[in-house]
Amino acid sequence: MRKRTAHRWQLTLTMLIGVFVAVGSFWLVQVVNQSGQEQQADQFLNEPDYIIDRFSLVRMTKEGKPAYIISGDKLTHRPIDDSSDIDKPFLNSLAAQQPPMTIHADTARVDQNNTRVTLNGNVDVVRPASPKAEAMRLQTSTLTVFPDEERMETKAPVEMKLGGTTSSGTGMKTNNATRQLQLGGRGTITIPPKAPR
Repeated sequence: MRKRTAHRWQLTLTMLIGVFVAVGSFWLVQVVNQSGQEQQADQFLNEPDYIIDRFSLVRMTKEGKPAYIISGDKLTHRPIDDSSDIDKPFLNSLAAQQPPMTIHADTARVDQNNTRVTLNGNVDVVRPASPKAEAMRLQTSTLTVFPDEERMETKAPVEMKLGGTTSSGTGMKTNNATRQLQLGGRGTITIPPKAPR
């Protein structure tokens, strides 16, 4: 009788261990599969959800008037952070209160809910002369533009021409709405001589 009971306990214990091993193995397989699926899903999150060639986007003011136009050769949108990469971007400011301004670059990244544009490579900013302001041209390697706030900034070296005056520096902040400009670092300013009277 005792041998049977001992045998039953051994058999029961062996079966319980087998059940625990089977359940544990099943759970481990599920965890590994789920991890693999999540990793695969994460891999596709950074894939673009749409690509547009030769596009043009018009941003409107609250009054329903065009504020600025962003166009380029190619726009690639990434849903993971709702950002867009642009090849050969062209930004054209159309603010009625300020002189129009155009910006060209090699590439751009639009993020922060379309409120920040980071331009890179051969950035060229041009503002033609107007009755209120002299012509301006600014060149740098990288520039961050906040179109809705009409301001720009960079930490890179800058070359700027305002009317007949040329200046250079490292770093710059400018506000087109208030027409304020701040050059950083050690820079130079060359002012042409006044015309004889």
